[in-house]
Amino acid sequence: MYNAWLNDPKSVHASWDSYFRHEAHASPPKHHIPLSRVTRAVQPNAVATPSVPIEAEKIDDDYLAVLAVIRAYQIRGHHIAKLDPLGIVSPERDERMLPELIKVHHSFDDESMERKFKLPATTFIGGKEISLTLGEILKRLEFVYCNHIGVEYMFINSLEQCNWIRQRLEPPGVQTMDATKKRLILARLTRAHGFEEFLAKKYSSEKRFGLEGCEILIPAMKEIIDKSSEMGVETFVMGMPHRGRLNVLANVCRKPLEQIFTQFASLEAADEGSGDVKYHLGTYIERLNRVTNKNVKLAVVANPSHLETVSPIAQGKTRAEQFYRGDVEGKKVMSILLHGDAAFCGQGVVFETFHLSELPEYTTHGTIHIVVNNQIGFTTDPRYSRSSTYCTDVGRVVNAPIFHVNSDDPEAVINVSRIAAEWRNTFHKDVIIDIVSYRRNGHNEADEPMFTQPLMYKKIRATKPVLFKFSEKLISEGIATKEEVQAVRDKYEKICENSYNNAQKITRIKYGDWLDSPWSGFFEGRDPMKMLPTGVKEEILVHIGEKFSTPPPSSAEFVLHKGIERILKQRMQMLEKRTVDWAMGEAMAFGSLLKDGIHVRLSGQDVERGTFSHRHHVLHHQDVDKVTYKPLSNLYPDQAPYSVCNSSLSEYGVLGFELGFSITNPNALVCWEGQFGDFNNTAQPIIDQCIASGQSKWVRQAGIVLLQPHGLEGMGPEHSSARLERFLQMSSDDPEYIHPENADFVMRQLYDINWIVANCTTPANYFHILRRQIALPFRKPLVLMTPKSLLRHPEAKSSLDEMTENSKFLRVIPERGPASKSPNSVKKLLFCTGKVYYDISQAIKKKQLESSIALTRVEQITPFPYDLVKAECAKYPKAKISWCQEEHKNQGAWSYVQPRFVTALNKSRDVTYAGRATSPSPATGSKIQFTKEFNQLVEDATRI
Repeated sequence: MYNAWLNDPKSVHASWDSYFRHEAHASPPKHHIPLSRVTRAVQPNAVATPSVPIEAEKIDDDYLAVLAVIRAYQIRGHHIAKLDPLGIVSPERDERMLPELIKVHHSFDDESMERKFKLPATTFIGGKEISLTLGEILKRLEFVYCNHIGVEYMFINSLEQCNWIRQRLEPPGVQTMDATKKRLILARLTRAHGFEEFLAKKYSSEKRFGLEGCEILIPAMKEIIDKSSEMGVETFVMGMPHRGRLNVLANVCRKPLEQIFTQFASLEAADEGSGDVKYHLGTYIERLNRVTNKNVKLAVVANPSHLETVSPIAQGKTRAEQFYRGDVEGKKVMSILLHGDAAFCGQGVVFETFHLSELPEYTTHGTIHIVVNNQIGFTTDPRYSRSSTYCTDVGRVVNAPIFHVNSDDPEAVINVSRIAAEWRNTFHKDVIIDIVSYRRNGHNEADEPMFTQPLMYKKIRATKPVLFKFSEKLISEGIATKEEVQAVRDKYEKICENSYNNAQKITRIKYGDWLDSPWSGFFEGRDPMKMLPTGVKEEILVHIGEKFSTPPPSSAEFVLHKGIERILKQRMQMLEKRTVDWAMGEAMAFGSLLKDGIHVRLSGQDVERGTFSHRHHVLHHQDVDKVTYKPLSNLYPDQAPYSVCNSSLSEYGVLGFELGFSITNPNALVCWEGQFGDFNNTAQPIIDQCIASGQSKWVRQAGIVLLQPHGLEGMGPEHSSARLERFLQMSSDDPEYIHPENADFVMRQLYDINWIVANCTTPANYFHILRRQIALPFRKPLVLMTPKSLLRHPEAKSSLDEMTENSKFLRVIPERGPASKSPNSVKKLLFCTGKVYYDISQAIKKKQLESSIALTRVEQITPFPYDLVKAECAKYPKAKISWCQEEHKNQGAWSYVQPRFVTALNKSRDVTYAGRATSPSPATGSKIQFTKEFNQLVEDATRI
């Protein structure tokens, strides 16, 4: 039957015809060929199957060999594609693949080359022809897979997706381009080249991290935007490193050139912030796309020097833009991420970001990644910077097709860019474009690359810029004349010159012009010194508490875990007593914001249940998979949406994502929770370079909340400390300066600080500080040291009275016991923060020292509550003052608060330390040692 089908497909039933066509990559019936045979020539001494005539066997074997040839090119043709514009032996290519691909030809003689073979359904090289000679098959395969485009896609486990790519690469003529398109590429390439040329002329001694060697990036990005805009995308969020950034801003976003040129002028800032170097700044532009005649919004997200840090931030911003527009399929908003080759394979956050790409609460429905592959990282060539064949291999983990393309073939680059845009629009999955190029200068314009890559740079010096090559090609094709080419160059140089002259008239830089996420209308009409109340009517709190404590409405059908039933009953009993624990206080904060139309998003590892099994914001049906109930999503019919989402086991990537989400909309509470406080260690680049300093560098406010489970409880070094000292050390307040104490003291402190760091001890204070994030007339990051053992501590509860109207966040909770009634007889005033309060309080009671020791909690550590600390110290004039903490002396808050106590008290009274000695480790791993340290701590703190 198979032989008959080979001769005439219509001679067999349609079902068999379909079978043979779609199984062409495998063996025909009764002829199982081992996999190894598919990758080599048909063996001349192969033994024929007795039941099949020798001639039929030969026909079958020849046909299978042709299939093997086609498949070999599809799988491995990229290894021998002409991708390197320098033409040097590139580490990107495996020269051994060339003979392996050719070997399959050797079983065919010259006569076979003229013989026609029926084409299988897994290739489209024939176009409308169903059979071709072997010679023509090879010729077409070479052109498609071994020319200036090398594509990796055969690892994708979807026949539909593989065929989709083949249809856009293989048919004859599919990659041809008309004259109009070529002239458009020339114009865009001219602008990209001209911009770098102009900057080099005007600012020859300045670093700019130019795009020379990969100028084709600009036309490629514009092609993606054009095609995506045509298909309905309205907003593009871009993340990129420093290389080529100014060119992207100028020629992709069309940011006014005057604003770019003033960045070279070292002018004073007209607004707040210390600013950043010009090639780190972001922007937001709305403009008309002249190709599609549609308005588009373009955002380039500001980034620090640490490569790839911006990638998850841009993804989070993209997701937020989609979320607030109701763009559930990503048809209106998309992201484009640019990468360098060394960073793409070297930075682990790239892998973390890829792994968010298809998670339900984190997907952006397909990202186009463009790698500017300079074939070098600073001074290190790929042989010493990666172990994989390609820098793009990380993308294979999510089945993203990878298009390698020679940067000196503009038509090939534009074709690949169009295909990538169509792929993203069709499948809403990630895709990678690897533009294999070179870096004409060193790492920056002042660097000397000949020190370390002499041979490469001799070749580069002798290589014409792509603009000149492409211009000559169009002239030779009769598409453009020399005069037309020169006219285009002259026109753009004149534009640059005019803008340069205008820039000389600008005297101050406005960093507000470089915002990547402008909050339209948010600040208008707001008094920056006035905060909305954070207390809530009791009936609202009770309603939220009841909903939070009640089983799903269809509880007869919804089978709850018995443990959850007990928890819900305990919550209801607590509510009847008008008290709340930590989980209830959090739920009331979230619920009351949701009622007010504020979107709340809680993200992190295992946040739905809570690492310590305290939250349970998602209830699971015990008998039916994927059937869940979210109490906080069912509080009011017109409430804002509540997003609670378990994340991948990532901190760097997920925190970056949530930061990107938070900068998009100021009217949302976005929280990231580390599973334990020490998990922020691996998110440090986001914390240090984006959250702590983002407003100062980029005038970009963010109200993100970092929830950090913190506390020494005998569980060993890790999972004990969130490194409170690091956050405090990065706080921007001056330890020797106190704001004037007037009506605006508290708000002025909050306005001037870079972030807020707190260590709350009561559910009520946790409730208020979360609500305060939205009540403030501006946005500041909030770092919260959240508890572990206090989640169920019998004393760590609050009355509803502490959360209702006229209540507020308490920066300091003063002593309220017997000591406060007779302050003149108090011998010791202890200040502390966080969980240690309950340990010391218990010891004071046990020793019957309630009248002798006053214990005061500092709930907000930064900005430091000078006014309240001064007042508390003045209240106890005869008391010795001491700071007590559970962390070691070189950790925790002591180093931060000590100089601030000195300033607050004007050096009039000494403040001593009570706590553990210094240590390089956050905690001991020995239970005995921990107990010994703890007892000593308590003894020191309560010694009069």
